[in-house]
Amino acid sequence: MLFLQKAFNFLFVASFIAAAILYFFKDELPPASFYDLEMLGEPIQEATAMEEFLTQVEDEKYLIVPKFDYQLDGVVVSYNNAGDFTDYFHRYVNDYLNLRDLCVIWGDNVETGVYLETDFHNDSWNCWIRWPTHEVRKRFDMAQISNNHVLIDNSAVEQKLMRAEPGDHIRFKGVLAEYRNPRTGFRRGTSITRTDTGNGACETIYVTNFEIVKKANRGLRMGFAIAKWSAIAALIGIAFMFVFAPYRGRYASD
Repeated sequence: MLFLQKAFNFLFVASFIAAAILYFFKDELPPASFYDLEMLGEPIQEATAMEEFLTQVEDEKYLIVPKFDYQLDGVVVSYNNAGDFTDYFHRYVNDYLNLRDLCVIWGDNVETGVYLETDFHNDSWNCWIRWPTHEVRKRFDMAQISNNHVLIDNSAVEQKLMRAEPGDHIRFKGVLAEYRNPRTGFRRGTSITRTDTGNGACETIYVTNFEIVKKANRGLRMGFAIAKWSAIAALIGIAFMFVFAPYRGRYASD
């Protein structure tokens, strides 16, 4: 029993430290040489034949108004999950259709490697960008980044979407669309150009197909997952030993 207690304690400490270290490295963006740059061209936007339609997620119905067919190949640099504890907006407006926002770059922003000198962060509304110097800012093309409000009503597509992480080369197809909830009156539009800025510049896409073309940092992410679950298993083992292992007092004899 004493051996098992020590083994669980050691496993927990080692796994916890490994998971903590890997957590800070698993989302590092790879160098530009990691990507097939020929695949990271401009998004494809074309006239759509899709007509407006109603869809339902949870107990809410949403009217989707398609604007253009849309396809994007890009690199994920940041994201926001609508279900996160810190995301107040989606809960407040009963928006269960916009599951995730993906901040994505392509083109020269990848090829020049300027993204490696840039900080990205998402909140409930926006993708925030910060540059260390004005020179770096000048090299960054604001027409080759988009914050995408991704609308999903299909569980298979949702599973693929939720696996996307920073550094991944992703591809999605669907339609740029406005949508609204007739019951609550909530509505959201979409940008239809990559050159606008400020409020309303985000793309809202009803996604019908999603693919992770190339996964970044596979080894680091696998190591983090192993370390995390090892720490959890060790913690369960420690709790089990604490509850069920016989107590040996100071004067206990064999």
